[in-house]
Amino acid sequence: MIKANKIEKTYSKTAILTPVLNDITLSIQKGEYVAIMGTSGSGKSTLMYILGCLDKPTKGELELDGVDVYGMDDDALSALRNKKIGFVFQQFFLLERTTALDNVLLPLIYANKYPDDALQRGRKVLAQVGLEDRVEYLANELSGGQQQRVAIARALINDPDVIFADEPTGNLDSQSTAEILDILGHLHQEGRTIIIVTHDRTVANHAQRILELKDGRIAEIKNP
Repeated sequence: MIKANKIEKTYSKTAILTPVLNDITLSIQKGEYVAIMGTSGSGKSTLMYILGCLDKPTKGELELDGVDVYGMDDDALSALRNKKIGFVFQQFFLLERTTALDNVLLPLIYANKYPDDALQRGRKVLAQVGLEDRVEYLANELSGGQQQRVAIARALINDPDVIFADEPTGNLDSQSTAEILDILGHLHQEGRTIIIVTHDRTVANHAQRILELKDGRIAEIKNP
């Protein structure tokens, strides 16, 4: 599903160069559940942004589902993301005074044609995450765990092959964390590729494989 070869990422500010990723080579198979783990500043989120086509590497090669994405322009990358990838972030990024259903439907605005069955699809993915009774609730009327479930439903609305989750449990209590990890586990069982970014070993251990980053390099690859 994802193949990266000798990926590097360097940020430049005036004459100062800051290397963030160095010589990252990896492959993630379709249907695999992988955790990218590391401390703050290790480069794990930057790696996720590159693998998820939200950012471009300074050097290296990257393929998504057999497509070479390195030379794509921004419009082509956006279209590819919208078709293939769903994202879940620590901060939820919901419109607070908008209903759960309308938040879930937002990615469909960027489709070539707004689907006729949008409402049915929105209700279906909300039911998948256990929120069929919260469809018309405003986002700010929901608990943190419920908001994250809305964010997962939003990530599912285009039926993506890959779900990237960046610290998805970072703002949640232990019960909500367990619920979110259970949902991600079910999505993996359905055949989706799940890539979770975390600093938490307990969260990482839910994956099939852990890629541990240190100082912008893959320091260790292991099974939980």
